[in-house]
Amino acid sequence: MSETIFALSSGAPPAGIGVVRVSGPMAGAALQALAGRLPSPRMASLALLSDPRDGTPLDRALLLWLPGPRTVTGEDMAELHCHGGRAVIAAVEAALGAMPELRRATAGEFTRRAFAHGRMDLNEVEGLADLLAAETQQQRRAALAMMEGHFSQRIDGWRMRLLDLSAMAEAALDFSDEDDVPDADIEARIGQGVMALADDVGALLSAPSAERLRDGIRVVLAGPPNAGKSTLLNRLVGREAAIVSDIAGTTRDRIEVPAAIGGTAFLFTDTAGLRDETGDAIEAIGIDRARAALEAADIILWLGDPAEAPREDALLIAAQSDVALYGSDRPGLRLSARTGEGMDALVAMLLDRAATLLPGEGDYALHARQREGVRQLHDHLLAAGAARDLLVLAEELRLGRRTIDALTGQAGTEDMLDRLFSGFCIGK
Repeated sequence: MSETIFALSSGAPPAGIGVVRVSGPMAGAALQALAGRLPSPRMASLALLSDPRDGTPLDRALLLWLPGPRTVTGEDMAELHCHGGRAVIAAVEAALGAMPELRRATAGEFTRRAFAHGRMDLNEVEGLADLLAAETQQQRRAALAMMEGHFSQRIDGWRMRLLDLSAMAEAALDFSDEDDVPDADIEARIGQGVMALADDVGALLSAPSAERLRDGIRVVLAGPPNAGKSTLLNRLVGREAAIVSDIAGTTRDRIEVPAAIGGTAFLFTDTAGLRDETGDAIEAIGIDRARAALEAADIILWLGDPAEAPREDALLIAAQSDVALYGSDRPGLRLSARTGEGMDALVAMLLDRAATLLPGEGDYALHARQREGVRQLHDHLLAAGAARDLLVLAEELRLGRRTIDALTGQAGTEDMLDRLFSGFCIGK
């Protein structure tokens, strides 16, 4: 990474301010070429920028000179806080691009350099990616906790405990053939330490899923035909997302509609009416897909006979309470999607249930990669705790340390890193 890169790191113009970042060994030279001087480190300075090729004035901008390694990327950096007009930004970028030592940054390249120089580990990078994509306040809070290193700090604590246990195991192996063993109960203490660490690691396996937080709590509306599922879906998402009809079997395929309610992301799914027999092949396919949706649901709103609910934790909904033919003795939450009766209570129930599935204030959520790494570490610790041979125990601890290296990105694959950083925008 000896090349010097540049990119607009603020929003697309036009804007009030456009921030152009430069990172790499020639950042200082590029700043001096544009401004005619190098400002004092980490002190904002106003200067007239000129094109080094012909001296043409470009813009009057605020300059920041940030010598490495105490920078975001770990390299020398410069920032040009220009006026955010399209012509201004284009002119400044053209002047930078004309310098032979500089090139435009690719997607995520600034963050990748921060990762390469140890300014961020892989978990913090994933937290930043989630923060950039956050659309709800819960997503923002969880992503910020991950980006700020809360999970990484916990992993560092695990690593230190693993190193101590490994050192104790090596000491026990070194003295196993000696008569003067310095600590006769060392093996017992190793075993206790391993199981205590396994308990700590195992507790994190119940952490919320980042995929659920990102994609939304999956709420499936299910029940027999004409139970009011589509009308309820439309009321929940605030628009006509599903066709409503008195004809049984109108909904042939499941309809998925994302919506944010109370700062929480949900993915509502309207399904085909469930019944045992149908002469319509297309409706039969819809019923099969409805059953598949139920299996993957986080929350089920069941609008049918309580005795036929697909899961014990399904929320029973006595829908269409405005229809005279339905009595008041029906079990479940009475509501009418047409009149609004019971809708506030339903929303409160959904938010209460979602709160048990999502990270709390200041907590983080784990991606599938992170969860798999934690699971593997837990497995190695359990195997070490069950080992009767010190050599086997020491090997399992070594594999545990290698798993931690993979979790933080110290032992990652280039293909995985390429996929991760390619999802970032230019300038990050």
